[in-house]
Amino acid sequence: MITADAIQQQIGGASFIRRMFEEGIRMKAERGAENVFDFTLGNPSEDPPNGIMDTLRKIAADNFPGSHGYMPNAGYTQTREVVAARLHAETGIGFSAGNIIMTCGCAGAMNAALKAMLNPGDEVIVPAPFFPDYKFYILNYGGRMIPAETREDFSLDVPALESLITPKTRAILLNSPNNPTGAIYSEKTLRELEAALLRAGHTIVVISDEPYTSIVYDGVKCPSPAAFISNCLITTSWSKKWGLAGERIGYLAISPKIAEAGALFEACVFTNRVSGFVNAPAIWQHVVAEAPDESTDMALYHKKRDILCDGLMKLGYELHKPQGAFYVFPKTPIRDDTAFIQILQEEGVLAVPGSGFGRGGYMRLSLTVPLDTIERSLSSFGRVMEKIKCGR
Repeated sequence: MITADAIQQQIGGASFIRRMFEEGIRMKAERGAENVFDFTLGNPSEDPPNGIMDTLRKIAADNFPGSHGYMPNAGYTQTREVVAARLHAETGIGFSAGNIIMTCGCAGAMNAALKAMLNPGDEVIVPAPFFPDYKFYILNYGGRMIPAETREDFSLDVPALESLITPKTRAILLNSPNNPTGAIYSEKTLRELEAALLRAGHTIVVISDEPYTSIVYDGVKCPSPAAFISNCLITTSWSKKWGLAGERIGYLAISPKIAEAGALFEACVFTNRVSGFVNAPAIWQHVVAEAPDESTDMALYHKKRDILCDGLMKLGYELHKPQGAFYVFPKTPIRDDTAFIQILQEEGVLAVPGSGFGRGGYMRLSLTVPLDTIERSLSSFGRVMEKIKCGR
């Protein structure tokens, strides 16, 4: 076989998300798009804010000499200075351009960091539920992902996580607000985690994956782990905040509190280049440096969250309303979430089984669909619940 054995095995266990998304394309062609309610893919449905597009148009029109050429692999110094200043304001930590690497989205940032840090056999603890591709990012560099169960409300269980720490533990990967649950890890929990890491006896780096920090509900604050944890990296992107998932622009930030921050910065610049990313897209770096501090319309996401959550709970579904991000993660009425997803599909509803995120018995529904889709889907969710109650 021309493909590697390991890749064939990984493909076999790869993300349900894309598979269900592709199934949705087939069903829409077969049944008509208006008869399929596709909650699978976290692809922002709202256009980028006007200020962002105005900035992009201005930069493209200016087209100053050298604006599309190579730059330092870490990115334009001016852009990194802007990002560092914003992080300083948010966390109170003295980030500088020398702590920032512009990357091809969160995924580029995370892969650069993991490649720079992991030796074969090193372990990375990841609270469950988790974004499925984390496992493959870690496997890319010979690491092992160690799932850590969270509490019933998906909050971080620090004692359970601490019990998983071994001499091989190299990193802990946090995602708050969380995909798929929408849980936000509290300041108290982050302080408890810092104390646990200090007890570990060796350096463990927290990688804080933060693409959803601007999407929060009910006035909840989303504390950055970097403000409370000494050895912390931040990976993030503008994919969700600006609705730019396809543009692949983000950054890796290395806390200056890390004792070897300078050496890690140089290593990550190198791994970013040799992994094939080379550098983040030039034009979007210019936009990041100049764009106003805008985001997509949170009020609309809030409305969609409430309509879907309240509607499902009235139908008998159990769930915790997400505090942030744009997903809802209800329990499935039967234990076998994959079987339940198939029953939903018969009614034209596409969802992703929770087992794909490391927590069986749940399903993920994305709010990145038109409001009308959510409202019309509730009758289908109701029919499926009636089928389950009747044993059909």
